[in-house]
Amino acid sequence: MKKTIHADIQAKTFDFALSELVRNQRTSFEPMWTVDSWAKFLIWLSLNCGFSGERESLQIFADALGLPLTIRMRKIFFERTLEELGLYILGDPAETKVFVMPIELDQPLIYEKCREALEITGLSLRLSSDSNTWLLHDQLISIPWNSSESG
Repeated sequence: MKKTIHADIQAKTFDFALSELVRNQRTSFEPMWTVDSWAKFLIWLSLNCGFSGERESLQIFADALGLPLTIRMRKIFFERTLEELGLYILGDPAETKVFVMPIELDQPLIYEKCREALEITGLSLRLSSDSNTWLLHDQLISIPWNSSESG
């Protein structure tokens, strides 16, 4: 029982530390909100874990991370929570759209608050500015990337 508790504490500590690392470093890699920034982050992480920058070494690192951990890190890398606006943004360039939703479910989505959030996060120049292309679904607005941005 004690080993289980210790393992659980270690797992939670690792998850917290990794999440904070991703959040604190994700804005260091330009251009933000791109596959290139994600790749640069992974290379930086692998180098700081003692791997070389050679292709084979990077592949070993990526394989060792595994898909579940990589997916979790990528989600954190491409998400933003804007408490002051009450909005959550998920902008992974692998998707065709960026998703904006309220943090609180009973909070209405307002286009102007969405525009402000896109400005704050640096997404506004990468997305369609024509709100006619934005789709409102219950508590979510989906906004298409400019054609050259998604991929």
